[in-house]
Amino acid sequence: MEKQSEFPVAHLTDTQLNVLMQMESKLREETGEEIVLIAYEQKED
Repeated sequence: MEKQSEFPVAHLTDTQLNVLMQMESKLREETGEEIVLIAYEQKED
């Protein structure tokens, strides 16, 4: 059985979260799609 990496939710500052939300908004405007960006941290065993 393969080992799988875990991806816990990333802890972002308010500034980083605002940047992520701005990116979502820009992508939504450009694509007309309901884009949702999710930030995870990669954890390897």
